[in-house]
Amino acid sequence: MTDKSLPFTQAQLETIVAAVPTPFHLYDEAAMRRNAREFYSAFSWVPGGFKNYFAVKALPNPHILNLLREEGLGGDCSSMAELLLCKATGITGENIMFTSNDTPANEFRAACELGAIINLDDIRHLPFLEQALGGRLPSVLCFRFNPGLLKAGNAIIGKPEEAKYGFTRLQLFEGYRLARDRGVKRFGLHTMVASNELSPAYFLETAQMLFDLAVELHRELGIHLEFVNLGGGIGIPYRPDQTVVDLVNLSASIRGAYERTIRPAGLDPLRITMECGRMITGPYGYLVSRVLHKKATYKDYVGLDACMANLMRPGMYGSYHHITVPAREGGPRKTYDVTGSLCENNDKFAIDREIADPAVGDLVVIHDTGAHGHAMGFNYNGKLRSAEVLWSGGTQFRIIRRAENYADHFATLDYPGLQTSVCAP
Repeated sequence: MTDKSLPFTQAQLETIVAAVPTPFHLYDEAAMRRNAREFYSAFSWVPGGFKNYFAVKALPNPHILNLLREEGLGGDCSSMAELLLCKATGITGENIMFTSNDTPANEFRAACELGAIINLDDIRHLPFLEQALGGRLPSVLCFRFNPGLLKAGNAIIGKPEEAKYGFTRLQLFEGYRLARDRGVKRFGLHTMVASNELSPAYFLETAQMLFDLAVELHRELGIHLEFVNLGGGIGIPYRPDQTVVDLVNLSASIRGAYERTIRPAGLDPLRITMECGRMITGPYGYLVSRVLHKKATYKDYVGLDACMANLMRPGMYGSYHHITVPAREGGPRKTYDVTGSLCENNDKFAIDREIADPAVGDLVVIHDTGAHGHAMGFNYNGKLRSAEVLWSGGTQFRIIRRAENYADHFATLDYPGLQTSVCAP
């Protein structure tokens, strides 16, 4: 079971709401820092060193990236914008893992200029990358392996054999041979075939698969991998009846696989990296909203001032996010659909969910929005992107992204009459 109590009191929340209009995303700084430290502590045994490249896509805010950099995390990037965010926060060089697909040449060049590790998605990207860099390849390359039928995926990322990502096994060995023959000296190996997975056995299986491949690559091609990237995908317990992944036990099982496979092959020390985003920040973000309306027709509805544009996971994936009504917890409960105001019927945060029965005007907190929450927002129906707030404990907080206004929304339109003077919220 996972405790879904809030880390802040209702009074502390009211202090923030008095300064920041709802809806907004609120992040717990201390919890994020503590979680990052515990992650690194669990893998402190790795002989070649351990590093997590935080998946920037999960929470692309420079204030968050900076605090994670201070805790030793790098950045896992897949676009120009994410590279620029890392550069701005001092995450550069091999503290960046650049993994992308259908990548334009200028993004490869930008990643190389920052000194990032390039993680290629396709064997055909080798000549494309070489051409983009003026006839050379980077000094270090990593390839993304898609195991196909050798390994199952999960509901979010799909079946590996149907995924657009990665090399087949045959392509993997050919890719390393080609890169080796073109003068590349340093290599890594990567895979990522599941997202939000809670089974520790899944990640042990992934580690064993990559360790075995590292041995085979060494035997067949003479390549001594510098690191293996086990990918991300460690999930979080969105539901109260789910259990958090025990990082200490997971690490111990991976250590056992390392001792059985890597040491006897003479490949020690091997660096182990990951690219977890969700498990680093996800449980420590909250979408704070307010009840606008209550409606009773064929069902009972609670309508919020937040909508799917602020958090699309429930509407897009049918994902569960826990809901707390701070002023009413411990009181009567009732079953509702909890909805937003988009002109879309799937704009629902919960369906047939029993929650503390709110009154109009009550604050509502939606849990576990610290990853793929604000980041996946959009402007359908002209909805404005919400603020992001970093909470440092007590009544200490700061706005790390202001809410959009209508001037922002219409700024890229060149049309008479849409003047900023009439675009005030």
